[in-house]
Amino acid sequence: MSLIIKNGRVLNPPTNTDEILDIKIDGNIISAVEAEIVPVSFDEVIDAKGCYVMPGLIDMHVHFRDPGQTAKEDIETGSRAAARGGVTTVLAMPNTKPVVDNPELVKYVHEKGEKAGLTRVLQVGSVTKGMEGKELSDLQGMIDAGIPAISEDGKSVMDSGLYREAMKIVAKAGVPVLAHCEDINLVQGGVMNMGSRSENLGEKGISNAVENIIEVRDIMLSEETGATLHLCHCSTKESYDIIKEAKARGVKVSGEVCPHHFTLTEDDIIPGDGNYKMNPPVRTKEDREALRRGLAEGVFEVISTDHAPHTAEEKSKGFASPFGIVGLETSASLTYTELVLSGLITPLTMAAYMSSNPARILGRSDLGNIAPGKAADITIFDPTISYEIHAADFVGKSKNMPYEGRKVQGKVLKTIYGGNVVYDSEAN
Repeated sequence: MSLIIKNGRVLNPPTNTDEILDIKIDGNIISAVEAEIVPVSFDEVIDAKGCYVMPGLIDMHVHFRDPGQTAKEDIETGSRAAARGGVTTVLAMPNTKPVVDNPELVKYVHEKGEKAGLTRVLQVGSVTKGMEGKELSDLQGMIDAGIPAISEDGKSVMDSGLYREAMKIVAKAGVPVLAHCEDINLVQGGVMNMGSRSENLGEKGISNAVENIIEVRDIMLSEETGATLHLCHCSTKESYDIIKEAKARGVKVSGEVCPHHFTLTEDDIIPGDGNYKMNPPVRTKEDREALRRGLAEGVFEVISTDHAPHTAEEKSKGFASPFGIVGLETSASLTYTELVLSGLITPLTMAAYMSSNPARILGRSDLGNIAPGKAADITIFDPTISYEIHAADFVGKSKNMPYEGRKVQGKVLKTIYGGNVVYDSEAN
């Protein structure tokens, strides 16, 4: 039996395709993309009329909290949230308990992801053992175990010499570095953006320089070692200039922006609400507009969520709560509403930023491409549906996010992973 998707508006960035086409899937592979595919009696047919049909979304930045913190999220619930958000591949960050710094834990996560069968869970390896910044992890062992990247996400490796050695190792293997840019010596207890708003609220601030200094350092190390560098959750207006200038020099660098950074500013913060506490923080309107301009121009070329689940009890402590919000179940709708409807990017560019570009950066030619022979990962998105975001509708374990009641347009209708429908909005 084949699965046939008919009448959808296929958005496929690798071939610059934006047209009404049919797609045939046999097993876990796309077998045909044509103007008219005639089903036979035993074929399953999905009518995608009026919908965008995109390569399965790829989120380069999530936290599934497994092993060790599964009260917040686990691989199965995280995978369920990904499927509801149209995401068919995730990169899980290594700041778990214990830290994923060895091949055995990489295999543990990959096996649990495969067992859940709802999304492709790719485990990122930590740069240093225990994320303590003192000794390199077993990088080669984790590369052999199938890590897609290395990262110290949640902090930066402050020892530049050690970080350079790590970059040299992964550059030879063609494995990218995902950089959380934060000068820990400048944070000084900050919990939100530094400025008049933090002063008015009586909270310690985090300056733009906390992020920018490490961005510049990491770019210089990438240039020196030849490593592919991806800057996570860019939040400052200076990031736009830093990345643009580095790209002009030919540095192998890319940058991602999270929906909370291109939708919110410090002025949106509700005093005492821990759901507005994230790292890096939401910043000024000027910063947000620079991020949106960078997305419009292609300076930033990836949209990821930094999906960071925490329990309601943890997040009830205001700005004394842990950093982070969930985002897998809202990212596509927020991106369409804020960037596509506003005319900043096209629907085809949305598909590129949320699927094809991550696949290219990761060197996964089998993903992010609706073409014969490629993985049958498909996201069907209806741009006409309007709805309100409510945490009660989420399928992930944690509900910590600042969008309660926010009206958005565009909704994931179906998610197909490996040729199987793993999420159907009408059935779930």
